[in-house]
Amino acid sequence: MPYRAPAREFAFLFDHVVGLADVTSTDMFAEATPDVTEAILTEAGRMCETVLAPLQRPGDQQGAVLENGVVRTSPGFAEGYRAIAEGGWIGMSAAQDHGGMGLPMTVTTAVNEMMSSACLSLQLNPLMTQGQIEALEHHAPAEIQALYIPKLISGEWCGTMNLTEPQAGSDVGALRTRAEPNGDGTYAVTGQKIYISWGDNDFTENVCHLVLARLPDAVPGTKGISLFMVPKFIPDDAGNPGRRNSLSVVSLEHKMGLHGSPTAVMQYDGATGWLIGPEHGGMAAMFTMMNNARLGVGVQGIGVAEGAYQHALAYALDRKQGRAGGTGTIVEHADVRRMLTTMKAETQAARCIALACAVAIDMAKATDDAEWSARAAFLTPIAKAFGTDTGMEVAQMGVQVHGGMGFIEETGAAQYYRDVRVTAIYEGTNGIQAMDLVARKMADSGNAAFALIDEVVRGAEAAKADHPGLAQNVWDAAETLREATEWLIAQEMTDRFAGAVPYLRAFARVLGAHYHLKGALAGDAARVALAAFYIRRMLPEHIGLLTQVREGADGLFALGVDDLAA
Repeated sequence: MPYRAPAREFAFLFDHVVGLADVTSTDMFAEATPDVTEAILTEAGRMCETVLAPLQRPGDQQGAVLENGVVRTSPGFAEGYRAIAEGGWIGMSAAQDHGGMGLPMTVTTAVNEMMSSACLSLQLNPLMTQGQIEALEHHAPAEIQALYIPKLISGEWCGTMNLTEPQAGSDVGALRTRAEPNGDGTYAVTGQKIYISWGDNDFTENVCHLVLARLPDAVPGTKGISLFMVPKFIPDDAGNPGRRNSLSVVSLEHKMGLHGSPTAVMQYDGATGWLIGPEHGGMAAMFTMMNNARLGVGVQGIGVAEGAYQHALAYALDRKQGRAGGTGTIVEHADVRRMLTTMKAETQAARCIALACAVAIDMAKATDDAEWSARAAFLTPIAKAFGTDTGMEVAQMGVQVHGGMGFIEETGAAQYYRDVRVTAIYEGTNGIQAMDLVARKMADSGNAAFALIDEVVRGAEAAKADHPGLAQNVWDAAETLREATEWLIAQEMTDRFAGAVPYLRAFARVLGAHYHLKGALAGDAARVALAAFYIRRMLPEHIGLLTQVREGADGLFALGVDDLAA
């Protein structure tokens, strides 16, 4: 079964679950009418099905390589990228002033998920560019915006972000790359960066690197970091790629998956760069790009989950094994049906959380309302961590559905797991997302968390007339989550961090149940059945997770370092 883009599913969720109508009722996004949105989903879905999906396996089997300093990309990737660029899918949410569509992030999120399902390795390229466009829109001087953003939107140029160094991973403040003023408004950037996704390619005219570096007077730590635009080719007076900059790809990483996406070690040797944002304000500027990317990476996980589910379902509908009624295929076996339904229900829950996050981002942008901004900030780490965890879990379950053939590369089932595994690591590990959730995102005394919990409670109360049993389960779970949140806020930070990961997952479990219940209210018998499966079989996990949260940190350190090594 070839990949089928779930365009109709997105339309349903927009209308009945995540509230896109609130977004399109604002002046900023009034042009994103249902007809426009439907046309976008249909056309993007067609491109994903016919152009990108056929590149999934070739990109894995013949990945990007570095030959004599030149990155050669996988067969067909240049044509696939051209389809993405020519369709306008890179600049969907970019400002119209620079040639973007000015569409809601919610719509962009749906398109990004479909592209991730079809070919994650290639989709990572425009995702990085989208984040760079947003960072430049917020922080770059006008002349940089005018020069770079239209080229990035058109796909003529693409963008990357350069944070990590060999000694500075999650601890970005330990980076050593330096930037010396040239005396003409530019800077000489010197240092090495690692894990640079799509650090180079052979199909765009230029590659634009946003690089974190230290000025000579920089203080230690993150407060001494600045951000610079360092292009592969320095634009000439006409804005076209000119002379080659003093940077190079040292090597490409040999990775578990995402073979079609070149992950580069980048070397900068006095490369010419331009300051983006104020001196020593690099982290704030880069976080604009990272927050965009964190939602995008969560969506990558969800996209892979959808692809892995469709792949496993096709196999289950075809594979005959043992004594099974009905079709005679393994889909009739109870345990296979359990796995497939779990995959479908989990993917839907994660998808709704990501779309709800995107709606909050759109509403914050359109209304400048602090409550929407707080909601968007709170949902971002949940969308990232739960979306990518879902991608990994659904992909590994897809391998299990295939049985022994899932361990055989020819079926393609293992690729989904290999490709998605890194999404829980890059753009901030999922553990760091959870720590961010219980620390920075609760600095408001939990107001954003409680507002979401209140919404779940109201939704459950509204559903009691139609689905009393399911609604009561969701109501009870929300109140249990409220009590755990109140307890967590009263704890010292070490105890919060000890329970951060189970807390994030418990919150996602409750949100997932809320969105499934909303879908059941507006949907057919199949949606009710899927909601019942999630609420009765998967939601109860929150109880065990919140029990872990209340254990605090003491038990984590009961074993000393010597005990761990014994």
